[in-house]
Amino acid sequence: MSTFSPQSLARLSTCHPDLQRLFTEVIKHRDCTVLCGHRTQAEQDQAVAEGHSKTPWPKSRHNALPSLAADVAPFPLDWADRSRFIEFAHFVLGVAATLGISITWGGDWDRDGVPDKFFDGPHFQLEEK
Repeated sequence: MSTFSPQSLARLSTCHPDLQRLFTEVIKHRDCTVLCGHRTQAEQDQAVAEGHSKTPWPKSRHNALPSLAADVAPFPLDWADRSRFIEFAHFVLGVAATLGISITWGGDWDRDGVPDKFFDGPHFQLEEK
């Protein structure tokens, strides 16, 4: 069974309890790394400037505290392996459904089963209630 590194645990600790519960279950079955939980204004501004986010501060789900979004990727990280992000996301979505946690994945924003033009493979966010 895989476990999170101290850095991943620290990032996950900035997230909503439902995201913590979700990824605590995911790591039991799939090795992954938490890249980001809560983002400060400077971090959000940088993410937008670098094209990793389209949402300005303070409107990103990452900007809430606790964060309503987490960027989590399969480990070891390989940005070029898009299919691995898709397979991992399907697993995460299945675990979330089992736990009764409603999430949206950044690779399929409109949830039509087709990866979107703005593909944010590691992004998972709680659905707005």
